[in-house]
Amino acid sequence: MAIDTLNEPVFNRDMVFRNVRRRAWITVGAPLAILAYLTYTWFAFNVPNLLAKAQPERAAILATDSVAYKVHVTKFLRRDIMEVAIEGERRATYSQEDLPEWVEVDGTDAVIDLGEGYGVTIAGKVMEFTVPDYGTIKVTATNSGVETELPAGPVPDWLKDNPKKLDARPTLDRRVQVTRTKIEVHNYFGGWENFWFPFHSELHGMSFSQLWAIALSNERLDPNRSNMSLIMHDFLENPDWQHGEVFVALFETIMMAVLGTITAALFGLPLAFLAARNFTPSRFLRFGTRRLFDFLRGIDMLIWSLIFIRAFGLGPLTGALAIAFTDTGSLGKLFSEALENIDNKQVEGVRATGASQIQRYRFGVIPQILPVFVSQVLYYLESNTRSATVIGALGAGGIGLMLVETMKTSRDWENTSYIIILTIVVVIVMDQTSSWLRRKLIEGR
Repeated sequence: MAIDTLNEPVFNRDMVFRNVRRRAWITVGAPLAILAYLTYTWFAFNVPNLLAKAQPERAAILATDSVAYKVHVTKFLRRDIMEVAIEGERRATYSQEDLPEWVEVDGTDAVIDLGEGYGVTIAGKVMEFTVPDYGTIKVTATNSGVETELPAGPVPDWLKDNPKKLDARPTLDRRVQVTRTKIEVHNYFGGWENFWFPFHSELHGMSFSQLWAIALSNERLDPNRSNMSLIMHDFLENPDWQHGEVFVALFETIMMAVLGTITAALFGLPLAFLAARNFTPSRFLRFGTRRLFDFLRGIDMLIWSLIFIRAFGLGPLTGALAIAFTDTGSLGKLFSEALENIDNKQVEGVRATGASQIQRYRFGVIPQILPVFVSQVLYYLESNTRSATVIGALGAGGIGLMLVETMKTSRDWENTSYIIILTIVVVIVMDQTSSWLRRKLIEGR
């Protein structure tokens, strides 16, 4: 019986070995290449120097300031007065009859209980700070600076002592500073104080149930306005948190994103027909339109915003124009690609009914690209809400400008956290809204 060897596979040992060696080189070479690249970037970006300059304790302080508030107990030595205030603000100053329980004031002297064994005594120009497991720090303010008496032993890292100023922060929530002009004690508490109403408002410190009862009561706290109007006024006009101004700025940011995205979509769609190969036979016109898209989206949105700020000045309109210019290029390119991939059979079917060219576009083309159109516009709208915040920080207005202003002060980090949280909430709402619209408009649900 003859054996048919023509259809048997030929085993090429050399080819198999070459494939095995190639895979081995790839398996070993790829990780080595990645490691070499990471090593290069480690030194090219001077990472060791950056780590040496890092200040993790500064980051911890800023994080504490963003979720807590501090009460200042300050003795002004030149005027010989004692003041207790929240965040050191004059409009949030305690009266002598309504001081916190942990502060006892006798004239211009004070005894302060900071908890857990920490305590401060202020008498004249002398301050004594008792620290558990360390001892008592005695500081005397003089005309030229401060004189400090420390317990025996090494000076801890949290204590900064020089002839001009003493700064002691044994924990994140306790701090003492002494200079020749004042003695200041900071005591931190969790939360955002005065968030709802100003310190001196009649509504300050009230619970939600109390506010609800006042809102429904016919007995007015202010004879010139209703209780509900008073509640809204004190909340929106809160000088520390500026809720009213924040909400207006947030609305400007949203409008900036909406106006810019809608403008880009309205200009991008007709231009996409000029860039699509199956709708514009002129190669010169297609080339010019596509290069226009490249030009518009090739310049970053931040650069456009700087150009328009120089041309038109500060304001939300400059941010909307920057978004519109950049997204016209991006959406136009996406729409033109969608137009080139449509099914011509549907267009021919509409043409067979005797429809005009406009009707062919309306009933044969638009329904095919509508899912891409809606999906991309909604995605860019969601993305532009974040971009509008960054553009606003450059001077276009909106919530971004307020965010930068709070960060410049280096002391209102709780306000910074508030604005960041509001921005995140708006982005989440825009994401959920766009998802809902996609389901309604595209999937028909």
